[in-house]
Amino acid sequence: MPLRILRLQPILKVDSPCWEKTAGPPNSRAGSVLAVSSLSEASRRPALSGLARLAAPTTFALALPVLAALLLCLKLTLPLGPMYWDLVVFFDGAQRVLSGQIPSVDFFAPVGALGYWLFAAGLKLFPEAQPLLLAQWMLLVVTLPPLLPVLRSVETRSRCLAFALLVPFAVFQMLPMNVEQYSTYPSVDGYGIYNRQVAEVLYVLTTVLVFERRQRVLAFAIAWCVTALFFLKITGFISAGLLCAFAFAAGRIALRTALAALALFVAVLCGLEASLGLVSAYVGGILQLVAMNEGVLATRFLQAASIHFGIFGTALCLLAAVAAIGLRPALGDATDLLKRPRLSALAKLLDRDMVWLAVTLFVGLFFETQNTGGQAFILLWPILLHITVSATHLRARQAVLVITLVAATAMPPFVDVLGRFTRAIIGQMQYVDLPHTHLRNLGSVTQRREIIERAEKMNAIYTEFPETFAAIAAKDLLPTFTIYSELDFQAGWLMEIDEAVAGILAYEAANGVRFQTIMSLNFVNPFPYLLDRQAPLHIAIGADPSRAVPAPDGEELESVRAADLILYPTCPITTANIALRTIYAAGLEGRREVRISKCWIGYLKAERQSRRTQQNEGRASWTPGLLSNLGESWLKPTIQ
Repeated sequence: MPLRILRLQPILKVDSPCWEKTAGPPNSRAGSVLAVSSLSEASRRPALSGLARLAAPTTFALALPVLAALLLCLKLTLPLGPMYWDLVVFFDGAQRVLSGQIPSVDFFAPVGALGYWLFAAGLKLFPEAQPLLLAQWMLLVVTLPPLLPVLRSVETRSRCLAFALLVPFAVFQMLPMNVEQYSTYPSVDGYGIYNRQVAEVLYVLTTVLVFERRQRVLAFAIAWCVTALFFLKITGFISAGLLCAFAFAAGRIALRTALAALALFVAVLCGLEASLGLVSAYVGGILQLVAMNEGVLATRFLQAASIHFGIFGTALCLLAAVAAIGLRPALGDATDLLKRPRLSALAKLLDRDMVWLAVTLFVGLFFETQNTGGQAFILLWPILLHITVSATHLRARQAVLVITLVAATAMPPFVDVLGRFTRAIIGQMQYVDLPHTHLRNLGSVTQRREIIERAEKMNAIYTEFPETFAAIAAKDLLPTFTIYSELDFQAGWLMEIDEAVAGILAYEAANGVRFQTIMSLNFVNPFPYLLDRQAPLHIAIGADPSRAVPAPDGEELESVRAADLILYPTCPITTANIALRTIYAAGLEGRREVRISKCWIGYLKAERQSRRTQQNEGRASWTPGLLSNLGESWLKPTIQ
């Protein structure tokens, strides 16, 4: 079953939503273009009526950004989900961008600059938008341009086929949900956003490679998607490179097309490097991350396969079925290649369903080795759709087997994402708004009243019994193994941030100071955005000390020393926050310690305090010695 564009002939009329399939011309040589006969047939078709145009897939695709823009103008809320604080990384990066900083050049980031640039632009356009929806929908400006010409081309032959490509794209692109589930309560997923973005671009790229044969469109789409993936997440870029390399070997991409796409990609990189110095800094950051996380790739292949076995396992069964059905012609093509080695014979051997499925499955698994959340394996959808259409040529039993396995692979994540989001929106009707005063649109979330109340009580316990949590941290443990995915922790953390902002404003008013540069010894730093201040240069954002915070050099430590206010969270005391304080200990020496709120300690530069403050607060200062004994550090009285 060769994987080629099928010539789909309408049954009753040009805009009929159904089709009959006939075998298309074989893709006999690398870089072959769409058959001239197919183009001429399309050009002779009469224009669609106005009603038919409104019902066209491209019309629905163009309606997506319009709908998104309208909804982003509204003050919407979503139910708070596990690890929701991952969203704050976008606020941190966007605030830095808006203040003039360049990602990777002026601050260390775990991923590329594109997400921060898009989110910064989104905040300017939609300052009151629900931020998770903004982070999800801003990617439409990346995914739609290469997808639209392909949809338009496909819909001229079959609107059903075009809709079959559009519907899963729309569901995964518009709904902020992962295929994994970390909470049984109805909620949305504020984590894995980078991974969802990459998965959605890979879906578009796979659609282009499978269903588009016009070489100019291919050159544009490949260059566009590969460049976007490079500046989203480097593992997505590598995955795209594997897909494109295979498509070239399979004869889908002409040499001139590959060179044109490469030239466009390199031109963008050269322009950004010449103007911003971005590319070299970004690559240097990637190398640092690789050095910090080396030696775990093999085990992560097993982990990714086991986490997504519901998709991966059924896809392997489908691969076995498709390979068994297509084995005889594949052996014939392999024999022909061995007898007369040539590029056209190699392309004919590779350009078939079973090879495309195997390669795409491997690429999807590779990408998931570096992820803890996202929309895993949605790039399989275009391949699965092609296999489904090709199955209509098979005998009845074979067709039933193949289509059943396709459905078993594709539908569970699709139905799960759609169902969980629907449940979250319906469940939110019984939720209450998160209480806050200073969180701006970061606080546009709701949750069960019981969870909000539990979060408030747990924050009080963290404050009253710090020695308990210091003892837990001293054993290198978290208060609970899954604390960051627990809804009450996320709600409590947001309320802690709200209290800390209030405390900072009160302290500034009472002491006649203004903290222009604020740093947080926590996973994320929302304070510059919430207070419209600056974040210190060169400091890592998304600060996971175990895998994403390199040892600071002299420039970073100098930036830490220059920060007006450094904040440290104590609700609860955790090993990660202690590790961050240890990493930046040299930049904290000589600072004065004040209690900003019940859950946050502030370390102040001496010159930033008023004379009255210095007289009232005594001579207490922070020293690295506090790190040697967690119990003494947290039992010692803190100046109020």
